[in-house]
Amino acid sequence: MLWALLAASTLGTAGGPDLLADAIGRFQVLESYRVTLRSEAPAHAPQVIRYSYRRPGWIRMDFDTPHHGAVLIYDPDAQQVRLWPFGLQHFPRLTLAPGNPLIRDPHGHTIARSHAGALLENVRRLRQGGSLELGAEQRLGRWQALPLTVTGGGTETVGKAHRFQLWLEREHLFPLKVVSYGTDGSLRETVWLDDVEFDVALPGDWFLPR
Repeated sequence: MLWALLAASTLGTAGGPDLLADAIGRFQVLESYRVTLRSEAPAHAPQVIRYSYRRPGWIRMDFDTPHHGAVLIYDPDAQQVRLWPFGLQHFPRLTLAPGNPLIRDPHGHTIARSHAGALLENVRRLRQGGSLELGAEQRLGRWQALPLTVTGGGTETVGKAHRFQLWLEREHLFPLKVVSYGTDGSLRETVWLDDVEFDVALPGDWFLPR
């Protein structure tokens, strides 16, 4: 709690960007993580995805809803995405470019930039010329979290978001919940990152299934 109070006393001014820089730095030393990603957005179907990441950018998404059973894997070396629409053991298997419209989400996000580090970089970009407010530390599920709000200057947006509310897990400064808003204050998307596992040991063929 003392740490949170000290942070709150500085983050409203020059110290603000340091928290995001620290969060990005801590992400950069994570070897891997796994979460259950849940997202809701007005006028779009909810998503529930089992999401895995391993440095330097391997990503696997196992879909629960929508497209139950579908699997997406991003290979950062080949910069390609493999898609199994009906599951790993089922035909067909497609190879696509990361920016292919078929695999972009409703907000235009690509799998290559879907990891927590990319999110934190976007929030930090929005903070430049904007503002950051840090709230009092609070409990979020089984984690202690630092809530913060970042708002762009004027009508500035990053990825069409003008304001982000984030809850960062205290030790790793990892996002546990993210809410984004447009320039008119309208809700764009709410994302929960549940069941978080840090530096998880993933099977050797997790990103290269036969």
